[in-house]
Amino acid sequence: MKSVVETLNPTRVRLAVEVPFAELESSITSAYKRIAAQVTVPGFRKGKVPPLVIDQRVGRQVVLDEAVNEALPRLYGRAVEENELNPLGRPEVDVTDFADGQDLTFTVEVDVRPPVTLPPWEGLRVEVDDVEVSDDDVESEMTALRSRFGTLVGVDRAAGGGDFVMVDLDATKDGEPVDGGQATGVSYQIGSGQLVDGIDDAVTGLSAGESATFRTTLLGTNAGDEVDCTVTVTAVKEQELPDLDDDFAQMASEFDTLDELRADLRERAERRKRLTQAVTARDKTLDKLLEDAGEIPLPEGLIAAQVEEHFTDGHGDDDHRAEFESDLRRTLTSQFVLDELVKEEELQVSQEELTGYIIQRAAQSGIDPNQLAQQYVQSGNLPALMAEVARGKALALVVEKAEVVDTSGRPVDLDRLREDGTLGAPGTDEVLPSGIEFAELDESAESVEDIEPADEEDDETARS
Repeated sequence: MKSVVETLNPTRVRLAVEVPFAELESSITSAYKRIAAQVTVPGFRKGKVPPLVIDQRVGRQVVLDEAVNEALPRLYGRAVEENELNPLGRPEVDVTDFADGQDLTFTVEVDVRPPVTLPPWEGLRVEVDDVEVSDDDVESEMTALRSRFGTLVGVDRAAGGGDFVMVDLDATKDGEPVDGGQATGVSYQIGSGQLVDGIDDAVTGLSAGESATFRTTLLGTNAGDEVDCTVTVTAVKEQELPDLDDDFAQMASEFDTLDELRADLRERAERRKRLTQAVTARDKTLDKLLEDAGEIPLPEGLIAAQVEEHFTDGHGDDDHRAEFESDLRRTLTSQFVLDELVKEEELQVSQEELTGYIIQRAAQSGIDPNQLAQQYVQSGNLPALMAEVARGKALALVVEKAEVVDTSGRPVDLDRLREDGTLGAPGTDEVLPSGIEFAELDESAESVEDIEPADEEDDETARS
């Protein structure tokens, strides 16, 4: 087999492949066997029909077409390997010439990874906000804790901000009911933003038994549809919070006094802000790395295909599509740059790291880790997962080498940034995800066998 590569642009190539007819013999033999198992010919058992009879009954050309269709993926893979290409997305194959006894020639156009030149990445300087915990922050924590122990009491008045209402919803479009647009007995806190847009203004001022109609955009199954929604308030309730005293501290925590509880909430608020600060440092470091890398050519065909696939059900307006495409472009750029860093630094994903990452994903999805591992192996997505973990390690390395300071010029401690790019507070269950999701593009890697759940200590260092 011979193959020649023509570069169409930095992210797309055309492969011209020529295959001697003799190399197709095994595929032709397999095609005869498959067809023999499918056809019924009097006088012959199924699967035992001779090739000559198949040629007479089905046609030699049908056999050749079957053989070519079976051989093309394998031949394409050989051509990719021989020319050391990194294909992305689905190839476009065109058989240019083939006849019985003649060479097979075909062309393939496919998107490929662009060349990436890494900028100097050690010592990147980024600045993040100071960590300052105010009394308001502590009171916000206290209010949230009190709300967990509050009670709802029905009131005979119009609903206002912060109240809880029981509502019935009925959505229609052009006067016709919307499938799945009806609900009864829904509990909602005004101002929480947990339901559709426009409901806060609609229910504010309504008493039990009163209704209002408003325009809104649906989420979920009919996402993006503009509908008329009628909301009926069936009850108005306000939340009564427990008194702030030592009794509350003992009920809501392990502390004996309110002062001890307040001090603990201050520490929690500071820890949360430090985690947020670390996330911001990581994100800004990645921003700086991508900025210094300059403009990287992106595979436009792949981007167009993924945008079209995402909006195949027709949801989303032009602004939504533009936002999705912008995020996709940044995701691909991040992937290409971090993949190059993985290659340059020869970063490897260990069995333990992969196992830990699968355990954390399984915990997020609420399924058994071994089941999830098998899904990755069987679906062929395990290489993409390994690549994602490797990129997390690459990003963590860049952040580790970065100069991160707060607005007051003080160095920021990023010890909680893990090698997989995630963050966790030591001694707590509080963790934050990396926030970077990479498109699952074609990768080549080996499968991982016998993935078992890690110990609890390993699990603690594996969450994202």
